[in-house]
Amino acid sequence: MTAAAISQLHPAPPVGGGTLTMDDLVDLHRPHDRTTPRVRANVVASVDGSATAAGRTRDLGGPADLLVFDLLRQLSDVVVVGAGTVRDEGYGPMRLGGEAVAWRREAGLPDHPVVAVVSGRLELDPTSDVFADAPVRPLVLTHDEAPHAARSRLDEVADVVSCGRDRVDPRLLVQALVERGLSQIHTEGGPALLGDLVAADVVDELCLTVSPNLEGGAGPRIVAAREAMALRGLALDHVLLSGDMLLTKWSRRR
Repeated sequence: MTAAAISQLHPAPPVGGGTLTMDDLVDLHRPHDRTTPRVRANVVASVDGSATAAGRTRDLGGPADLLVFDLLRQLSDVVVVGAGTVRDEGYGPMRLGGEAVAWRREAGLPDHPVVAVVSGRLELDPTSDVFADAPVRPLVLTHDEAPHAARSRLDEVADVVSCGRDRVDPRLLVQALVERGLSQIHTEGGPALLGDLVAADVVDELCLTVSPNLEGGAGPRIVAAREAMALRGLALDHVLLSGDMLLTKWSRRR
């Protein structure tokens, strides 16, 4: 290794001494300007790169990861999630806790973010809690050629929005949400949805938790693009440490 390369190595600068407060976490993650559209993704991965353990993400996380997970929902206008993730993770209604609701009211925001489920085949149960118990009418983001019968059933519990002719176009998805005043867009995956968003280069920020576990290689990666693409450069905003778990935030270099 050359001396020049060694000189570029240094510890990640601490965000601040001691334990962070909730206000500190909010300041680290809140958007500087809510009028500027921004797409943020939140994911967790094992050290060996798996997005799931035994098919689900929850066993990879921990209390600190869950705290940031909830905070990112609190800061968003809309939470975008793929239909497969809704089914696999057993999503319930997008309902925030009392302290988060109070913060949003003080910030002049609606009590709860909107949930937007992305589905091309519309294999969704309109009686599931994510729709039936939603505090805000959900969105379903699909395309023109989605099954009409399923669309009619979902029309009763959600606003079904077409974002493309024969597949969901990520840029049209973002445009449709921004046109509804939902400019702070937060996605929780899964890998196929995030892969489409990354390939379209609409992801502005990535919050990645690195779980201190080895999964063994059976699980998927956090991103599954449909085809090879050019690298998307990121800038490291911060690294937080909770025990042996790393919580990182990255911004897209443009």
